[in-house]
Amino acid sequence: MNRKLLNIELGRLSPEEYKESPESGIAVVLDNIRSAHNVGSAFRSSDSFKIDKVCLCGICAVPPSAEIHKSALGAEFSVPWEHYDDTLDAIRRLRAEGYVIVSVEQTSDSVKLDSFTPDPSVRYALIFGNEVSGVSQQAVDASDFSIEIPQYGTKHSLNVSVSVGIILWAFHRPLTAAARLRMDGV
Repeated sequence: MNRKLLNIELGRLSPEEYKESPESGIAVVLDNIRSAHNVGSAFRSSDSFKIDKVCLCGICAVPPSAEIHKSALGAEFSVPWEHYDDTLDAIRRLRAEGYVIVSVEQTSDSVKLDSFTPDPSVRYALIFGNEVSGVSQQAVDASDFSIEIPQYGTKHSLNVSVSVGIILWAFHRPLTAAARLRMDGV
């Protein structure tokens, strides 16, 4: 019989264990996200994929916030976060820390997500943009490259929280597969 697992059976990390565990090599940058609920969803997805940190830039709500907590379900306590008044300041800091800067945006030179495989030896900072205007042009200009989620319907955008989940899953899979191979001595 197929049964749902109880929360106790999931083997979840405590917030302390999360912070002590190895980094994933992925950071999330939120570029002027208006909705605190979208910020909370980004925290929850970031926790799920063991993201290094979330950079909240510009008008993003910051914890503590009841609206963030409603969708983050406590992930704002486990995922390290920083606030920057300007997204470019976050980009400079992340680049200095060794991250490759990637805008998640439709641009003239963007790489389609289904044509891209993350390099396990590279640390990535993924920039997600405002619900209406997307990633700012200044952040796109400061990025090493842009990546976009292929879309085939009449709408050519997704809710930012959905985009965060799709992109983190796509980046996480090959990176964790490579880590498993290293742990197995391959």
